Amino acid sequence: MLRDGKYAAWFRTPRGQGTGVVDLIAGRIAGRDSFFTYGGSYQVDQQRFTAILTVKRHAEGNQSVFGPDEVEVTLSGDCGGAVATCSGTAREAPDVKFEATLIYSQDDAPAADAKCAIVRLNADKLPKGLDSRSRPRHPFTPPKAPAS
Repeated sequence: MLRDGKYAAWFRTPRGQGTGVVDLIAGRIAGRDSFFTYGGSYQVDQQRFTAILTVKRHAEGNQSVFGPDEVEVTLSGDCGGAVATCSGTAREAPDVKFEATLIYSQDDAPAADAKCAIVRLNADKLPKGLDSRSRPRHPFTPPKAPAS
């Protein structure tokens, strides 16, 4: 079953590879990397899923793994546990095979009953009178030569 949530995405074609972040929520896809945004929809049937993904450039930089900067990709794949794999092609580059691996990313939320120690600064306990003349020198700094 493909869970709703955030996924790390690794993708490749014969032209290159890349990584991004994808949110899958209630049949909708939203994602991004440094140069492209992703959007679209998906459907799940047991351990199989299909998706239509639109990819659009949002910043200058690396060439698209498809060639064109704007494509619509038809995908199908398998999902099980925290990993999903899929493959497909873009309508605008039908000869370029696309493969992707999605890894579910669970947020590390602190336990609700966790207690954190609160440490308060007591300025009265700090050393007094430290200035640049009284600071210890770094162990690799040679001592200053005495004035002649």
